[in-house]
Formats: sequence, C-alpha cells, structure tokens
Amino acid sequence: MKRQAAETGSVMIAAFEGWNDACQAASDAVRHLVKRYDGEEIRHIRCDGYYDYQSTRPIVCHATGRKRIIWPQTTFYDIRISPAFQLYVMLAPEPNYRWQEYCRQTLRIADELDVTRIITLGSMFADCPHTRTLPVDIEYGSDCTECDPDQRYSGPVGIPTILDDAASQDGFDTTSMWVSIPQYLNSDGCAQATMQLLHELSGLLGESIDLADLPGKAQDWKARAEAVVRRNDALSDYVRRLEHDYDSNEKARQETTLDGPVCEQLIREAENFLRDL
Repeated sequence: MKRQAAETGSVMIAAFEGWNDACQAASDAVRHLVKRYDGEEIRHIRCDGYYDYQSTRPIVCHATGRKRIIWPQTTFYDIRISPAFQLYVMLAPEPNYRWQEYCRQTLRIADELDVTRIITLGSMFADCPHTRTLPVDIEYGSDCTECDPDQRYSGPVGIPTILDDAASQDGFDTTSMWVSIPQYLNSDGCAQATMQLLHELSGLLGESIDLADLPGKAQDWKARAEAVVRRNDALSDYVRRLEHDYDSNEKARQETTLDGPVCEQLIREAENFLRDL
C-alpha cells in the first residue's frame, strides 16, 4: 500500500549523531533544514531503554534562570520547504540499545504521519581530496540491484542502515545518502559535506533548498584545509596522489557514460553511409 501511495505520501529525512556522522555533516544537514525553515517539533521518542548515559550523556543547561537537564531523545519536525512542499525530518543521537524496537517505533510514527518515502543521511571519513567535489553515494532501496557487486559495502553498519532496511521491508520507498569526507581533516564540522548532501537532497526532492551561509562556510573549510596541507610535505604528497586517483576515476566514469551516445552516433553514420550506396 505504501508503494502504491508513494506519489501522494510524505517524505521523511533521518540523520543520527555519532558513528554514522563524520564531522556532524549529516545531522548538520537536518539542523540546517530545521533552522532555515522554522521546523516545528511534532513527535518524540523518549530516551529510556535506548541509551547508555555514559556514552551519550544528558546535558545541563540554564534557561529563564532555572537549571534544566536535557536527556537524549529523538525529535521529529514538520518543515515546509515551500508553500506546496512539506516534509518531516528526524534527528537523534544513535541509540545504544534495542535497535529493532527503536526502528519499529520510528516506522509507526512515520506511518501515522502518512510518510511513504524515507531518506537516511550519513557521512564517513574516506580517502578523498578536499580539492575536489566530495563524493556522495546514493542507494535506492535495500537490494540495490543496479549496484556494481564489487562496489557494494560489506562490514559493520549503523542505525541508518538498520532503519533503511526495516523501512524497505515494511513497504516504504527508501533512499540512503552518504557523503565522504577527507580522513586527514578530522574536525568538528564540514560545511562542504553538509552543503553537498543538501544539494543532492534538493535533486531527489525536486525542490530548491536555501543553502543560506553554507557556501561561505564551505569556502572557509577549504581554506583551513589548504593551510593544514601546506604545512606538511608528506600530507601534500598524499593529497596529490588522491587528486590523481580521483581525476583518473572521474575520467573513466565519463568515458563509460559517453559510450552509449558515441555508439549510437556511429550506428547512425553507418546507416546513412549504407543508404547512400
């Protein structure tokens, strides 16, 4: 039923802080949406039973002269990107326990909100240069039947992958998006990665997303990265090797993409030649 109603149902974007969120790029993408479009909190999943408070600690804050303890929890927001386009987003620290029950509870809320498509966001450290467009891998559905078998990931996974799989099994349309961040630039944030996730998300949704000050922050991130690389000859050599590999792979990808049109053109030329004989 969810797949049949996909054209009219709502979309939910999910991001989780922690292991799946290098430089907080994925969770910052959701925070950007909530901040830019004045997201309204509409649902919560409380923390009890899902978190180890020694690894995901409560936070104390002071508001209106009173001390308040903020416990880790999942928050769902209602966001209107444009007068004609509304979506939901969820943001949470990655839970420590009972992932299957957590996903079931998440999907029950998605069902209540008439969600038919779930998009999970993630970010990871990888061997890629900061001087090029950061790679964004997009996978549709849990089976990924169009993926190259040699490129499919095998190994440990986090809660975005578990939620994506559970949602697919429950009949939701699913998409996962992962941005790669240079592993030699471990920092507190990466505006470039956040911006590229939002750019790809805009294409998936068919809606323009206001990037606000992210382009300027991305330029600052690149400038800091350049300063780090310039101070280290070994790192400079390493980045040049990454650039060479990146450019070689991109050239090969473009040539593969062009094979179809080139072949069609050759066939048309051959047909025209034979007709003129």
